[in-house]
Amino acid sequence: MKKIRLTLIIGILISNFGFSQSKSEIENLLDGISKIENSKEITKTEQAEKLIKYGWRILPTLAEFFTDQTLTKIKSECHERILKKGELAIILADRIEGMPYFTLTGMQNCILTFCDKNPNLVEYYLPAIVAQGMPEFREKYNEWLASDDRIDWTPMLNYSSKKELRKIKRERKKSILEMQSGK
Repeated sequence: MKKIRLTLIIGILISNFGFSQSKSEIENLLDGISKIENSKEITKTEQAEKLIKYGWRILPTLAEFFTDQTLTKIKSECHERILKKGELAIILADRIEGMPYFTLTGMQNCILTFCDKNPNLVEYYLPAIVAQGMPEFREKYNEWLASDDRIDWTPMLNYSSKKELRKIKRERKKSILEMQSGK
């Protein structure tokens, strides 16, 4: 009986701490991804898959890396240059939860042109993000994460099923209500 109780307690502790990814763990995963050579391969890495599986809860922590100017080995064929770690974090944040590009970048893409055969849609907007300044973009992004509009936002391209989206929206509403009530 004691073994069962101990196993349950350990299981509960692991599940509670298992979802709280530290900044250093996220940084290690970003460092692992930054060793690839082509931006089109970012989401195919084991580290990116792990970050994406963490889901929307890591977005505020991932946003802390947006201003990181450390050069990676990743080449953006779209812009013919090497990406910085902050730009990598932006691409991953967009893959976790699609961003409202116009709201955050101020750049309208009426004809929906993106980088050729590149799954990272936000990569097309990186020059606009850099032009407005990474700290400003991070601030706008954090405001977006905290806004009520985010709950009803439907991204242009979504990687989640409708069932997953409904669950995410319920969880977001619950966490916003808890934050507002001071819990």
